[in-house]
Amino acid sequence: MSLSIEEVHRIALLARIEVSDAEALAAQRQLNEIFSLIGEMQAVDTEGIQPMAHAQSALLRLRDDVVTEVDQHALFQSIAPQVEGGLYLVPKVIE
Repeated sequence: MSLSIEEVHRIALLARIEVSDAEALAAQRQLNEIFSLIGEMQAVDTEGIQPMAHAQSALLRLRDDVVTEVDQHALFQSIAPQVEGGLYLVPKVIE
């Protein structure tokens, strides 16, 4: 697939981008190179190849999901200016 200069101008119009003829020619060349590369990549036979989750063989070190912090809820509630029903009360800031 390759784009004509008219298609480049149409895309620029739809994107609300003003491009000069020189910029449109440069964009056309670059876009056609990208489409050419995509065509080459699509031509590669990938049958039987498992998709990769990451470009590198990076593995995440997983840890057990356990609580490591001490519950200090009561301590924090005891020093709060106003508390009701386990919730912090704050002044109304929006009317």
